[in-house]
Order: sequence, then C-alpha cells, then structure tokens
Amino acid sequence: MTYNRRVAEKMRGYWFGGVAVSANAVQSSQSVFADMQRIFALQQAQQWVTKSTTAEQRKEKLRKLKSAVEAHGDEVVAAVKLDTRKPESEIRVTELLNVIANIDRNINNLDDWMKPVEVTPSQNENDKAKILYEARGVCLILGPWNFPLGLVMGPLAAAIAAGNCCIVKLTDLCPATARVAAKIVKEAFEENEVALFEGGVDVATALLDLPVSHIFFTGSTRVGKLVMAAAAKHLATVTLELGGKSPVIVDEGADAKKVGGDLAAAKQFNGGQACISPDYVFIKEEQKSALVEEFRAKVRQNLYREDGTIKKESIAQIINAQNFSRIKKLLDDAVAKGAKIAVGGTLEAADRTIHPTLLTEVTPDMLIMQEEIFGPIVPVVTYKDINEVITYISSWPKPLALYIYSNSQTNIDKILSRTSSGGVTVNGFFSHYLENRLPFGGVNQSGMGSYHGIFGFRTFSHERAVYLQQSR
Repeated sequence: MTYNRRVAEKMRGYWFGGVAVSANAVQSSQSVFADMQRIFALQQAQQWVTKSTTAEQRKEKLRKLKSAVEAHGDEVVAAVKLDTRKPESEIRVTELLNVIANIDRNINNLDDWMKPVEVTPSQNENDKAKILYEARGVCLILGPWNFPLGLVMGPLAAAIAAGNCCIVKLTDLCPATARVAAKIVKEAFEENEVALFEGGVDVATALLDLPVSHIFFTGSTRVGKLVMAAAAKHLATVTLELGGKSPVIVDEGADAKKVGGDLAAAKQFNGGQACISPDYVFIKEEQKSALVEEFRAKVRQNLYREDGTIKKESIAQIINAQNFSRIKKLLDDAVAKGAKIAVGGTLEAADRTIHPTLLTEVTPDMLIMQEEIFGPIVPVVTYKDINEVITYISSWPKPLALYIYSNSQTNIDKILSRTSSGGVTVNGFFSHYLENRLPFGGVNQSGMGSYHGIFGFRTFSHERAVYLQQSR
C-alpha cells in the first residue's frame, strides 16, 4: 500500500484502540499513517488466531463488549444528546437497549450459527461434504451520523461473532459519541483485534486505502459508490447499507386515519433522519383529508404544548447546517412549484429545528420527489389507479423500504410482484427492520448485502466448501 500524502496532511486527529491522539500533538502525518499501517499489520497477523477461536471464546469477547457498553451507558446518552439533540428515550432504545439486545442475540445463538452444514454429495453418497462458516479476516466498519453508536456496534457484534478482526470509524459529525465509543472499544478489546479511529473524511479515505477483507458501510448512496470503488482496488467484499426514497402506498380500503397517526410518529422519530423513514405517500383523493387531519392531530399531541410552542426536547434537530439548507431548498422548491403546506412548514435555522410538515398538491417535477428528504417532511401525492403508482415506483431506483397500507391481498401481491425494495412492512412502519429473524438490507442503489441476527453472522463469514473424498 502506498502512502497517501494528500490524505495524511489533511488529518486533524484520530483515535486508535481507544487512545486519543489530537491534531495538536507533535506528530507528523507520516507517523499517523504509519500507526494505521501498524495496527492493520497487527490485525493481519492476528486474524488467523482470531479465526480459529471457539464459540465460547467469541462469546466471552461479546460479553466484554456488552459490559463496556453498559458501564458507559449514561455517557453514551449524554454524548449522543450533545451531538444530535435526540430525545433521551430514543437514545436509550436505539443506542443502548438495541445494542445490548443485539449482543445478547449473538451470544445466545452463536453455537448454532457456527455449526458446519452437512451436505450429501450428489455424485457419490459414500463421500462427505460440508459448508464451514469462516471469518473473512480484517473488516472495516464505517458508521453513519443518524444512529452513531447503534449502527456501528450492531455490525461489530456480528463481525466478532463470526471471528473477525475489525477497524472501526464513527462519523466525525458526532465527535462526543466517538470519544465514548473509543473508551468502550479500549476496555473490551486489544488493538490487534478491534481498533477505533476518529477523524474526518480524510481519515476515512486513508482507512479505505487499507487492503482489508471486507468493508461494512452505512450511509448515503453517493458515498457508498466511493466505498465500493475503494474496495474494488483490493477486491474486498462489501456490505452497503444505504437509503433512498421509501414510498408509502395507501389503497382505497385502508384506514387513512391510522396511516396519518402512524406517519406522524414515524416522521417524528429521529426527526425523519432514518434510512427507512417513509419519504412520500400515495393516497386516493377521497382519503387525503382524513390522513392530513390525523397527522396534524397526532403531531400536535406528540410535540406541542398548549400554548402552541414545540417541545424541542422531543424531536432531534437536523444534524448540521448543510443538511438543514438542503431540506429547506427542497421545501422552497415544492412550494414555488405549487405544493401546499397542509401541516407545519416552520423551519428554525438558529437550532436547525424543522417542525413536522405535510405537503399536498405535490407533483413529480418537484425536487422533493426526486431526492431523498431525510427530514420530518412528507409529500402526499394522490392517484386514481394502483397501477399508476406501481409504474411510478418501479421507474425509480429501488428503495430501502416500501410501506403498504391495504387489506386487499390482491393489491398487496400485485405491488410486491411488480416492485422491488430492500424490505417491506404492510400496515405499519419499520416492522421489517425490527424483526431480527428477517434480513435487513438494500438492493442496488439502496445497498447490497444484509445483516441482523444470523444474517449478520453470515455477512461477516465466508461459506467455505469442503469435500471429503473417501478412499476408492
């Protein structure tokens, strides 16, 4: 691997193995890069030892990870709140309880997951064959800003369960969370097995120059393409958890009032900044008013005081000024082209608060129907026939999620057979993500590969074919 001077010179600071090295330290960019290489070399050597570990040894590592997360739970909550202004209740669920439950799931099922799969040979039944799940080697895990700890620790637990060494980087947009994560990693692992780096895009770029075995990335489609290009240089396998415009289809038999209430809660969650957040809604004209009124009522009930002021502690702020401006541009463009603000419409730039907003009279030419919103705004589009909805959705890149509200199995089957998405929830939101017996992942532009439960273990494993020929 060659030294990338341009990247290294831009580095401001980083973390490895939980040990902080600030940009103010008297350390040249050359030595920073050398430390990356040093740790990678350690993990390359260690991977063969780690690969051969037993289920019990891997479970012990997971227990240490769990203990470290629990020990720093209050610090995690404080850090994520500082970085994102998320409601504490959301943080405790997504960044702590889900992380701990995921680690426990790996521990409780690892013995079964690691068992070889016996195969009966098709050519000679006297021979034997089996599939072994073996570790990929050294894995790079790059996390997003919307769930900065949860969407790193989930893949990390799966990678450890599968017997890998890992290099981890959290987003630079959540520096407080990254500092706590460094403590957790340092307490749970030696750096020759798991190391955590902190820094900006420059650090991530340098890490992508390492010839790792597998890269697990969660983030935007744009950056996902860069990650995949970097992986191609070393023929590393990749898992890309991306996003897209996840549509909601409401057919004529569905309860529009229920949809409106569900939608209000879904768009409030993390301020609409979730990869599977519902992005836009298709509904019949005669059902639209019921949806709008219930959305308005639930938003008022969930987020506003009696004097009409919003409870900002109950909704996450937009992560930074750049994303706030991007969302405002989408809204302004829609209104300029004829969209009506039916609910909300208030944007407070001072603290990047966007009030949950619902738009009607939306048309396909508006930017808000062409770009992923990633905020608490939802456009509503009316339709006459379900076939025109299917045609529209299937003409766009495949989304990470698709939501159907229907009591008609005929309509459900038609939509499923003529569209594609990473996952689907019928008559609700997020359920396909929350069910850990289902794989979670995207397809094409919304990602590739999947994880959760056994699917995470398999993502970080190579299925090795072994054939035992008997003496003839």
